Amino acid sequence: MGSSSIDTACTVDATTPTSPATMATTVVMSPCAACKILRRRCVDRCVLAPYFPPTDPHKFTTAHRVFGASNIIKLLQELPEENRADAVSSMVYEANARIRDPVYGCAGAICQLQKQANELKAQLARAQADLAAARASHAHLVALLCMEMAASASASPPPPTTPAAYSQLAAAAPVDALYVVDGAGAAGAAMASPIGWVDEPLWT
Repeated sequence: MGSSSIDTACTVDATTPTSPATMATTVVMSPCAACKILRRRCVDRCVLAPYFPPTDPHKFTTAHRVFGASNIIKLLQELPEENRADAVSSMVYEANARIRDPVYGCAGAICQLQKQANELKAQLARAQADLAAARASHAHLVALLCMEMAASASASPPPPTTPAAYSQLAAAAPVDALYVVDGAGAAGAAMASPIGWVDEPLWT
């Protein structure tokens, strides 16, 4: 009788659903990538957890392969917290460079980048020299064009400024044009009129 009542109680407790409050307080802490790879317990204030999340295990694997876990932990413990993220980024970058180039590491990448920068500077200098030559050639062509225009303007005959010259110009004009001489000026001015000899008499 007693055993059956105990079994019933255990069955009821096992089938009783967990309340939402109990589920909210139950948090499963996943170990960081470093502790998971090192197969150790990830403590509450693990020095590696903020910089090696469990979603990116390759980051710690690369740094651990070159520097070792003990050196990484020692370096982070000696630095203030505001500088630890930069230190981890530098270690991961150096580790990747060492894996690609075991001899030179980051120095090889820096030398290659400096070589590319020098080549780009040389290309820029050549482009600037070509641009300066093109500008000088353009200025020279403009000067030659201005000289030719000035020479052609000086070679053309000047306009008539004397009455005799005006009379010669009138003699060379068409016969059906009417010229009215304005004697207000010293030399006079000749103006052509569209009225012909037949349309209107010369004197009224």
